[in-house]
Amino acid sequence: MEMDAWNLGVEPGGLTSKTEIKLLICYLLKSLDAPLSKLQLSDIIQGEGLANYFELIQALDELIRDNNVKMNLEDTDEMLTVTEKGINSVEDLEMDFLPRSVKEKAVNTAIRLQTLARRERENKIEVDKLENGYNVTFFFGDEKTQLMKLTIYVADEIQVETVKKNFLEDPIKLYSEIITSLTV
Repeated sequence: MEMDAWNLGVEPGGLTSKTEIKLLICYLLKSLDAPLSKLQLSDIIQGEGLANYFELIQALDELIRDNNVKMNLEDTDEMLTVTEKGINSVEDLEMDFLPRSVKEKAVNTAIRLQTLARRERENKIEVDKLENGYNVTFFFGDEKTQLMKLTIYVADEIQVETVKKNFLEDPIKLYSEIITSLTV
Protein backbone atom coordinates (compact mmCIF):
# COMPACT_ATOMS: atom_id res chain seq x y z
CA MET A 1 0.00 0.00 0.00
CA GLU A 2 1.34 3.44 -0.93
CA MET A 3 2.43 5.64 1.96
CA ASP A 4 0.16 8.69 1.70
CA ALA A 5 -0.35 9.63 5.36
CA TRP A 6 1.72 11.84 7.59
CA ASN A 7 3.61 9.54 9.95
CA LEU A 8 4.75 11.85 12.77
CA GLY A 9 4.19 9.97 16.04
CA VAL A 10 3.60 6.64 14.31
CA GLU A 11 5.56 3.73 15.76
CA PRO A 12 7.36 1.26 13.47
CA GLY A 13 4.75 -1.11 12.08
CA GLY A 14 2.04 1.56 12.36
CA LEU A 15 -0.23 2.67 9.56
CA THR A 16 1.07 4.94 6.82
CA SER A 17 -1.82 5.10 4.37
CA LYS A 18 -5.21 6.74 4.67
CA THR A 19 -6.93 3.57 3.49
CA GLU A 20 -5.29 1.53 6.27
CA ILE A 21 -6.34 4.10 8.88
CA LYS A 22 -9.93 4.06 7.63
CA LEU A 23 -9.99 0.27 7.65
CA LEU A 24 -8.61 0.17 11.19
CA ILE A 25 -11.30 2.55 12.42
CA CYS A 26 -14.06 0.43 10.85
CA TYR A 27 -12.43 -2.81 12.04
CA LEU A 28 -12.17 -1.53 15.60
CA LEU A 29 -15.77 -0.31 15.71
CA LYS A 30 -16.96 -3.61 14.19
CA SER A 31 -14.97 -5.71 16.68
CA LEU A 32 -16.27 -4.08 19.86
CA ASP A 33 -19.61 -4.63 21.56
CA ALA A 34 -20.14 -0.95 22.33
CA PRO A 35 -19.68 2.36 20.53
CA LEU A 36 -16.50 4.35 21.07
CA SER A 37 -16.23 8.07 21.68
CA LYS A 38 -13.96 10.13 19.45
CA LEU A 39 -11.64 10.58 22.43
CA GLN A 40 -11.48 6.84 23.10
CA LEU A 41 -10.76 6.14 19.43
CA SER A 42 -7.97 8.69 19.48
CA ASP A 43 -6.54 7.31 22.74
CA ILE A 44 -6.51 3.78 21.31
CA ILE A 45 -4.92 4.55 17.97
CA GLN A 46 -2.58 7.32 19.08
CA GLY A 47 -1.73 5.74 22.42
CA GLU A 48 -0.34 2.74 20.60
CA GLY A 49 1.37 4.84 17.91
CA LEU A 50 -0.74 3.23 15.18
CA ALA A 51 -1.52 6.43 13.24
CA ASN A 52 -0.94 10.17 13.24
CA TYR A 53 -3.60 12.23 15.05
CA PHE A 54 -4.36 14.54 12.13
CA GLU A 55 -4.58 11.65 9.68
CA LEU A 56 -6.86 9.81 12.12
CA ILE A 57 -9.26 12.76 12.43
CA GLN A 58 -9.28 13.34 8.68
CA ALA A 59 -9.94 9.63 8.02
CA LEU A 60 -12.75 9.61 10.58
CA ASP A 61 -14.36 12.70 9.02
CA GLU A 62 -14.24 11.04 5.59
CA LEU A 63 -15.75 7.83 6.97
CA ILE A 64 -18.61 9.79 8.55
CA ARG A 65 -19.16 11.83 5.37
CA ASP A 66 -19.22 8.65 3.25
CA ASN A 67 -21.63 6.90 5.65
CA ASN A 68 -19.18 4.19 6.75
CA VAL A 69 -19.29 5.41 10.35
CA LYS A 70 -22.17 7.02 12.19
CA MET A 71 -21.73 9.58 14.96
CA ASN A 72 -24.38 10.13 17.65
CA LEU A 73 -24.29 12.59 20.52
CA GLU A 74 -24.75 10.85 23.90
CA ASP A 75 -24.63 13.27 26.81
CA THR A 76 -21.61 15.33 25.80
CA ASP A 77 -19.72 12.57 23.97
CA GLU A 78 -19.65 12.02 20.22
CA MET A 79 -20.16 8.26 20.03
CA LEU A 80 -19.09 6.32 16.94
CA THR A 81 -20.54 3.15 15.43
CA VAL A 82 -19.79 1.44 12.14
CA THR A 83 -22.54 1.24 9.52
CA GLU A 84 -23.38 -1.77 7.34
CA LYS A 85 -21.44 -0.10 4.52
CA GLY A 86 -18.38 0.21 6.77
CA ILE A 87 -18.69 -3.41 7.91
CA ASN A 88 -18.82 -4.61 4.30
CA SER A 89 -15.77 -2.54 3.39
CA VAL A 90 -13.68 -3.83 6.26
CA GLU A 91 -14.71 -7.44 5.69
CA ASP A 92 -13.66 -7.20 2.05
CA LEU A 93 -10.34 -5.45 2.63
CA GLU A 94 -8.98 -5.99 6.15
CA MET A 95 -7.08 -9.20 5.39
CA ASP A 96 -5.21 -7.52 2.53
CA PHE A 97 -4.34 -4.23 4.19
CA LEU A 98 -4.31 -4.49 7.99
CA PRO A 99 -1.48 -6.33 9.74
CA ARG A 100 -2.67 -8.76 12.40
CA SER A 101 -0.41 -7.14 15.02
CA VAL A 102 -2.05 -3.74 14.44
CA LYS A 103 -5.56 -5.20 14.71
CA GLU A 104 -4.72 -7.12 17.90
CA LYS A 105 -3.02 -4.14 19.52
CA ALA A 106 -5.96 -1.84 18.73
CA VAL A 107 -8.64 -4.26 19.95
CA ASN A 108 -6.75 -5.16 23.14
CA THR A 109 -6.22 -1.49 23.95
CA ALA A 110 -9.89 -0.74 23.25
CA ILE A 111 -11.06 -3.54 25.54
CA ARG A 112 -8.71 -2.37 28.29
CA LEU A 113 -9.97 1.24 28.00
CA GLN A 114 -13.63 0.16 27.92
CA THR A 115 -13.10 -2.02 31.00
CA LEU A 116 -11.45 0.87 32.84
CA ALA A 117 -14.30 3.24 31.87
CA ARG A 118 -16.87 0.69 33.09
CA ARG A 119 -15.01 0.29 36.38
CA GLU A 120 -14.91 4.07 36.82
CA ARG A 121 -18.70 4.20 36.33
CA GLU A 122 -19.37 1.25 38.64
CA ASN A 123 -17.00 2.07 41.50
CA LYS A 124 -17.15 5.21 43.53
CA ILE A 125 -14.02 6.95 44.80
CA GLU A 126 -14.06 10.05 46.99
CA VAL A 127 -11.03 12.22 47.71
CA ASP A 128 -11.01 14.58 50.71
CA LYS A 129 -8.19 17.10 51.04
CA LEU A 130 -6.77 17.40 54.54
CA GLU A 131 -4.30 19.91 55.98
CA ASN A 132 -1.39 17.53 55.44
CA GLY A 133 -2.54 15.07 52.77
CA TYR A 134 -5.64 13.33 51.49
CA ASN A 135 -8.16 10.71 52.54
CA VAL A 136 -9.16 8.48 49.63
CA THR A 137 -12.33 6.45 50.15
CA PHE A 138 -13.16 3.46 47.96
CA PHE A 139 -16.70 2.09 47.86
CA PHE A 140 -17.15 -1.58 46.94
CA GLY A 141 -20.55 -2.71 45.71
CA ASP A 142 -23.35 -1.27 43.64
CA GLU A 143 -26.14 1.26 44.12
CA LYS A 144 -28.24 -1.24 46.08
CA THR A 145 -25.62 -2.91 48.25
CA GLN A 146 -22.47 -1.43 49.71
CA LEU A 147 -20.16 -4.36 50.43
CA MET A 148 -17.32 -2.36 51.91
CA LYS A 149 -16.00 1.14 52.34
CA LEU A 150 -12.24 1.58 52.66
CA THR A 151 -10.56 4.89 53.51
CA ILE A 152 -6.81 5.33 53.30
CA TYR A 153 -4.54 8.29 53.91
CA VAL A 154 -2.05 9.40 51.25
CA ALA A 155 0.45 12.24 51.39
CA ASP A 156 0.07 13.96 48.02
CA GLU A 157 -1.84 14.19 44.72
CA ILE A 158 0.56 11.81 42.98
CA GLN A 159 -0.30 9.10 45.50
CA VAL A 160 -4.01 9.91 45.14
CA GLU A 161 -3.82 9.26 41.40
CA THR A 162 -1.69 6.13 41.92
CA VAL A 163 -4.07 4.49 44.40
CA LYS A 164 -7.12 5.42 42.29
CA LYS A 165 -5.49 3.91 39.19
CA ASN A 166 -4.45 0.75 41.02
CA PHE A 167 -7.91 0.35 42.58
CA LEU A 168 -9.61 0.66 39.17
CA GLU A 169 -7.23 -1.89 37.62
CA ASP A 170 -9.00 -4.66 39.54
CA PRO A 171 -11.36 -3.67 42.37
CA ILE A 172 -12.70 -7.22 42.71
CA LYS A 173 -9.20 -8.57 43.33
CA LEU A 174 -8.58 -5.99 46.06
CA TYR A 175 -11.95 -6.75 47.69
CA SER A 176 -11.26 -10.51 47.55
CA GLU A 177 -7.79 -10.11 49.06
CA ILE A 178 -9.12 -8.01 51.93
CA ILE A 179 -11.92 -10.50 52.66
CA THR A 180 -9.48 -13.42 52.45
CA SER A 181 -7.05 -11.68 54.82
CA LEU A 182 -9.83 -11.07 57.33
CA THR A 183 -11.47 -14.50 57.16
CA VAL A 184 -8.62 -16.97 56.77
